[in-house]
Amino acid sequence: MTRTIVASATREVIIGFDQPFCVIGERINPTGRRKLAAEMVAGNFETVTHDALAQVAAGATMLDVNAGVTAVDPNATEPGLLVQTLEIVQDLVDVPLSIDSSVSAAIEAGLRAAKGRPLVNSVTGEEEKLEAILPLVKKYDVPVVAISNDETGISEDPDVRFEVARKIVQRAADFGIPPHDIVVDPLVMPIGAMGTAGQQVFRLLRRLREELKVNTTCGLSNISFGLPHRHGINAGFIPMVIGAGMTSAIMNPCRPQEMEMVRAANVLNGTDPNCSNWIMTYRDHQPAAAGTTAPAAATAGSGARRRGGREARRARE
Repeated sequence: MTRTIVASATREVIIGFDQPFCVIGERINPTGRRKLAAEMVAGNFETVTHDALAQVAAGATMLDVNAGVTAVDPNATEPGLLVQTLEIVQDLVDVPLSIDSSVSAAIEAGLRAAKGRPLVNSVTGEEEKLEAILPLVKKYDVPVVAISNDETGISEDPDVRFEVARKIVQRAADFGIPPHDIVVDPLVMPIGAMGTAGQQVFRLLRRLREELKVNTTCGLSNISFGLPHRHGINAGFIPMVIGAGMTSAIMNPCRPQEMEMVRAANVLNGTDPNCSNWIMTYRDHQPAAAGTTAPAAATAGSGARRRGGREARRARE
């Protein structure tokens, strides 16, 4: 059975098909968060601190840490800022960390600073990236996220994405990196733009599990990009990808509906023995107060009654 081991200084986590789904908290990432980016540039880590503590309290298994605050000379600015952020986070919480950067120098700086056995996020199938990142993965003996795109970009053909994943696994083997230390991201497409995105990823996940025998992850919210009420789509997606074989995801654990789906999937998938975690989490759960949705329901019911009355009058006439 494939098992990817990650660890902090004090806690070990196993990502695997027979393990509870691994929730990698996404919030410590300034991409698209101007306030957080500005704070980090100014040396203010108040939001980082808040997000680290909140995500672990909400049930995150790991935390992703990204310090990509600027596209202007990231090779000069990102390594130091990433190290500072990692040090703050690992002093606050005891969960394993994912070092998230597209800058090779920042990844190596982060690996030197990180305690335990972090996850590197990420490497792609591009030759330049393979040659830069895989030696670091081997040197520091850590697992890595393998994103299924290469020099040609992101293919809409899931078979092409599978072959890119296979290529990364094979190239990793050339460096002495075993498949259990490769966590493949099959690249989830937005369902609003590609109606087959869900079907594609489910098929890909089964192939990755059965043929390459690797663990998997994704940026979970990609599936709902551009749609209203995104968290409803995300929550529906979670048990489906877990059922198809996904073993982790980079997501927001502070969304109760989404975490509820993770915990329910663990129960139904047999990775929450005796429903212990479910019971511990929800034994004192109080349902929504009676009448919370009554106004909407009443409105719908009233409309139905009015339509029924009009139709009855027409019939009598």
